[in-house]
Amino acid sequence: MRLRRTRVWPLWIVLLCLPVLVLARGAQQNRTLIVTGYPGELTVVEMGGRSYVDLEALARLANGSLSFRGNQIVLTWPTSAASTSRTASPAGQPVASGFSKDFLTAAIEQMSVIREWRSALVGAVQRGYPVTADWMASFSGRAQSNLRLVSVALSTESDRNAFVLLTNEFNNMKKLSDRFVAANKSRSYTPTNSLDDDPLDRKIVNCGHSLAAMAASDQFVDDGSCR
Repeated sequence: MRLRRTRVWPLWIVLLCLPVLVLARGAQQNRTLIVTGYPGELTVVEMGGRSYVDLEALARLANGSLSFRGNQIVLTWPTSAASTSRTASPAGQPVASGFSKDFLTAAIEQMSVIREWRSALVGAVQRGYPVTADWMASFSGRAQSNLRLVSVALSTESDRNAFVLLTNEFNNMKKLSDRFVAANKSRSYTPTNSLDDDPLDRKIVNCGHSLAAMAASDQFVDDGSCR
């Protein structure tokens, strides 16, 4: 029996956000869903070009609940409760600020992997070595796995804000890497000074410096370098 539209708006938010939250793991058919701010992950099944997850498992992951009303399924998403618990603290207790320990550890590792990735790319270009897809994939795969670990360590507002910038840094590094991989595949000549004053490379470097400064000060400061 086909389900009619649910009256609970949080379900639509989850479904609309699926394309953004689903991260690839290996082959296209093996995907997992990670809900930012909640530990754990869900298996995603792809059928007919669409992505599906188990509603009961999703409800458990987000501390929600499912109920049935005739031919309707109602998912109660504890948005208000989750928001209150993250932004408010009991009387007499200070509000958590700065980065959590687990997030900072995972984020520093991610920054280290991206620096290693960029150093390998820059070294190859400057020496005229071919930038192959398999070689760059070894770096991007590690960085993507680390980014997933960062996402499950989010707990403070600073964590969540910095995660957006870390994601931008990963995406920019992937874009730069893919450019040189494509040039190698097409056998296009790549000058050894191609990265000199390259705007995207400069952005990656500046963002890395900004993220490192945040980690050192334990405070989130968005100076625009990672946007």
